[in-house]
Amino acid sequence: MIPRLERPEDFPGQQRVVWRREPQHAVLAALAGVFWPPLVITLLIWPPRNWAPGIEMDWRLMLLLIGALAVPAGFWLLSREHSRTGRPATRLGVVWRFMFYGGLLAVALASLFALIQVVGQWLSAANLGEGVGATETTLLIFGVGGLPFAVVIGVAYALWAGLCAAFIAFRAQPEVQDRLGVMGSGRHEA
Repeated sequence: MIPRLERPEDFPGQQRVVWRREPQHAVLAALAGVFWPPLVITLLIWPPRNWAPGIEMDWRLMLLLIGALAVPAGFWLLSREHSRTGRPATRLGVVWRFMFYGGLLAVALASLFALIQVVGQWLSAANLGEGVGATETTLLIFGVGGLPFAVVIGVAYALWAGLCAAFIAFRAQPEVQDRLGVMGSGRHEA
């Protein structure tokens, strides 16, 4: 029988969580979050042709490098927010924050890449008309065409990292018993 969902706490992911005390869980969650399975599988099946850093570097290696920097930064931001406000207090909150900030990072990096490409086209253009045409083409390909793909990949990667964080670095918070009767029933009575 399917349980009835009568309170917000009954929905999945709403159980209160706290950081695990052992730091190795956060490190393990960060490592697991960096190695997103679709990325690792495609790297194993189709090895990159160009490993050298630069504009011709395989995009999957760039994505892995960005993940290696962004996932630990996400843990640091999450720890800072948790110590300041006590939030996120649920697994769903942890996953949501990773997805939100991962999507923002994907948009920011894709936009930055498109602008860098535009500036590079301006510098290599022979005249003004060629520069304007190259700008239009670059913004159309990398801005309009590439941005949705960047967002989908960024949010999916961040979802994986958030799930790793929520289930490896956090544990369920034990429920506090109301022994003295001072906590109330949770309802505000007028």
